[in-house]
Amino acid sequence: MGPSTPLLIFFLLSWSGPLQGQQHHLVEYMERRLAALEERLAQCQDQSSRHAAELRDFKNKMLPLLEVAEKEREALRTEADTISGRVDRLEREVDYLETQNPALPCVEFDEKVTGGPGTKGKGRRNEKYDMVTDCGYTISQVRSMKILKRFGGPAGLWTKDPLGQTEKIYVLDGTQNDTAFVFPRLRDFTLAMAARKASRVRVPFPWVGTGQLVYGGFLYFARRPPGRPGGGGELENTLQLIKFHLANRTVVDSSVFPAEGLIPPYGLTADTYIDLAADEEGLWAVYATREDDRHLCLAKLDPQTLDTEQQWDTPCPRENAEAAFVICGTLYVVYNTRPASRARIQCSFDASGTLTPERAALPYFPRRYGAHASLRYNPRERQLYAWDDGYQIVYKLEMRKKEEEV
Repeated sequence: MGPSTPLLIFFLLSWSGPLQGQQHHLVEYMERRLAALEERLAQCQDQSSRHAAELRDFKNKMLPLLEVAEKEREALRTEADTISGRVDRLEREVDYLETQNPALPCVEFDEKVTGGPGTKGKGRRNEKYDMVTDCGYTISQVRSMKILKRFGGPAGLWTKDPLGQTEKIYVLDGTQNDTAFVFPRLRDFTLAMAARKASRVRVPFPWVGTGQLVYGGFLYFARRPPGRPGGGGELENTLQLIKFHLANRTVVDSSVFPAEGLIPPYGLTADTYIDLAADEEGLWAVYATREDDRHLCLAKLDPQTLDTEQQWDTPCPRENAEAAFVICGTLYVVYNTRPASRARIQCSFDASGTLTPERAALPYFPRRYGAHASLRYNPRERQLYAWDDGYQIVYKLEMRKKEEEV
């Protein structure tokens, strides 16, 4: 070894003491930290055990309560099913009793009904109608109901063209409007964003009420004639019928309806003054006048010229009437209450005289509480297109021969 070796050994021995002291302090620090961690882990374990015990106690308390609630729910469901069955049975019994004991025919012996002097205008009055087709059916019952969607406001009209070759759906929203929606088919109308699929047809004059009709490619509607609407004189309470070509979008004919002092024919539908209808026989109009403010009137119209061919004073009362339609020359009037309840056909009038009041069925509409703003009969499909407080509904009808007993 060289002369520097003893010095190196002396230097290393002099530094070994401080290094051992630092290691000792480090070990003591780690031991303290580990002890603190062990204490915290013990506390967490104690808390977890306590929470688990509380959850077990809560579960043990809730299980009996859940069993009781389930039993009560089953009891309520059983009771609701029982009540529903009783209500259905009661409605069937009521319908049966109504069938066995029908309401008295809505006939009042009055000179205006039995052939008294009529209003001035074209067409024969209160003469028996000669059928131009062999249609001899009447309603047996309203078989089913299908709610399609909700579109527009509480009052409006939707329909198909009974003479059209397409499946177009026509929607006329509101009682004073000038724009009709036309949908290519029923499926397009039922879509969520239906308005985007529709084309719009604007008429030159706003219609009045919900008495419009699409027939043979034309839109027939009533409007206030120009002049002094509501201001008295000759034009007070008169309406003008418009025949509008839907393809060309032009007015092809118009005529002032030959009835003076028009009033709403339906007591529950105050905005409609002339309700146009179509059946197997052609074009009809339901209206009422101040001359007999208690009953409805019926007129047969020429769809080509809008001339009034015949008129009748019907025995059907205006009070509580909400809508009407015509099938095979027979007027059916639907009645309801305010507030709205279950609608029912309570009066019929056969212009040909074939169907007597005793043979006419007076069915209820399917179980739904609403108010019909309009009803349109489609003779090709034998169903009604109804507007019920903004909902568009289809009613399928069951028919029978007029000569058959109820």
